[in-house]
Amino acid sequence: MRLSAFFFTLGVAGVIIVVCFGAKPGVLTGALPAAPTRIVDAHTHFGETPQGQADPSPTMLADFASAGVVGAIVHISSDENQARLFAPGNSAAKWAVCAAVVPGQTVAKVEAGLRSGSFHCMKVYLGYVPRYASDSFYRPFYRLAAKHDVPVVFHTGDTYDSDALVKYAEPLQIDEVAVAHRDVRFVIAHMGNPWIQSAAEVVYKNVNVYADTSALMLGDVSQSSPESVDALVTQPIRWFAHFVENPRKILFGSDWPLLNIRAYRDAVAKAIPREHWDDVFYNNAVEVFKLDLPHPERPPLK
Repeated sequence: MRLSAFFFTLGVAGVIIVVCFGAKPGVLTGALPAAPTRIVDAHTHFGETPQGQADPSPTMLADFASAGVVGAIVHISSDENQARLFAPGNSAAKWAVCAAVVPGQTVAKVEAGLRSGSFHCMKVYLGYVPRYASDSFYRPFYRLAAKHDVPVVFHTGDTYDSDALVKYAEPLQIDEVAVAHRDVRFVIAHMGNPWIQSAAEVVYKNVNVYADTSALMLGDVSQSSPESVDALVTQPIRWFAHFVENPRKILFGSDWPLLNIRAYRDAVAKAIPREHWDDVFYNNAVEVFKLDLPHPERPPLK
């Protein structure tokens, strides 16, 4: 991930929130849109307040509405279980919390959350946590993911923390995990950037592995040179899509609030043929994360 505007510190001992906003997905009529108009953002953040975590801010809701975002998987930085803050009824949004698999986390705690409906996926912070994806610590969590049919997301690629060890964040290692756990859906966050070719091979080879497009650049990419945006966002995603040869394996993700979501949406859209926008920007995330949003019935991937 390249930082073009500002820094954001990601705490690893936390949870993820899946937010399905109340807006109804739009129906496309008349002229084709210049950008996708119905989006599930597969990689976002609420950020933190001095009092701790909070519901989506008015700024977040306004930015998402402006970009056509009707749902999101939101990563939360915290060193304690925040599920009680996001219980049903706290807001009009539909909430689903995803457990962070980090040192100190237990299988029993995550399973209790999955059984109660508090948790709906898991996140492994490769690089921030100095363990490979195949480490024995993670294996019981992968079995738990299979048991409850929930996806596992991996942070991969560059890290914000200079003390993190990027050798643990290289995406090629996920091939071993995907082969050993064929009944689990895995998502490679950030397309493994800068190891995009390695990530593409793992996604192409393994039917149970996907990738999100988040944070190949940060900040307001509309203020960056068109050459930089093309070289660092549009061209890598276009190449990735051609190599993988399946638009159902790519999930749009931004990493909001680290960037201007509309500008980033437009940069990603340039890489994806218009006929695949619905899949990449909406259907795939709904299917992988089993969000309570309308989506078409599709045959299983093979």
